[in-house]
Amino acid sequence: MDLGLLLICGLTFVIHVVETLAYAARIAGTRTGRVALSLSFFNILILLSRTSNALQAPLLAKRVEQQLAVGGVVAHTTDFRWLLVSATLATVIGAFLMPTVQRLSVVSINAVERQRSLSGLASRAFLPSTIARLRESVVMPKWQNVTAVHKGAQVPWRVAIVNTCAVAVWTVGMLAALYAGYLRPELRATSSQLASVVNGVATILMFGFVDPYLSFLTDDVVGGRLNEGYFRKSIVCLTGGRLLGTLLAQLLLVPAAAWIAYVAAWI
Repeated sequence: MDLGLLLICGLTFVIHVVETLAYAARIAGTRTGRVALSLSFFNILILLSRTSNALQAPLLAKRVEQQLAVGGVVAHTTDFRWLLVSATLATVIGAFLMPTVQRLSVVSINAVERQRSLSGLASRAFLPSTIARLRESVVMPKWQNVTAVHKGAQVPWRVAIVNTCAVAVWTVGMLAALYAGYLRPELRATSSQLASVVNGVATILMFGFVDPYLSFLTDDVVGGRLNEGYFRKSIVCLTGGRLLGTLLAQLLLVPAAAWIAYVAAWI
């Protein structure tokens, strides 16, 4: 793996670890009762994810262009496989970091609520008391949360399936569109533009089915109509679905690229 690919893998890692940790914001919201504030606070990390995403696509596109320019017309999936491995690894790391980030989010939300200022929070970031709180917040996930998933009420199977499929499509969308450039080099610009269509389908699935379900659960927990145990179990299931989705993306890469190349020639 060369330095260029390592950089793109790093950006992919950032994207997926932040997307996984988005669940921690909802847990922090139920703990503090400040759902809107917790999601707004987490948007700072989302900006980091969006910036990484904006850099990842052109860097990978340039890599494809350079390989085609030197006669690399034979499709090679190695680079793309490494990127998908990075996505899977980021999801695993994000899952392990979730309890820690959830606790840090609770501390930060309470601090922002007192000071009414993010700049005030930032100015206290390196105080000894703040560092001590950070150390106290570092915890490992409890294995019982995973083993208890199959007990009691379950996450609706439709939500679980849609979540996994949406993550798989979103993970592979841009990669498949660029990989299609190897299959049809003369249509690589058209193929790359179709990435937004593929990602749009994933976004519709996520915000049409999964996000409303999580929002209902979050409001019910805050309102005292649902116990936090079921909410946490749902988060564990959806996180597992994210992991499965990144693995499914490995299987979808070539078929999705072939479909995108076909559509690019057809439109």
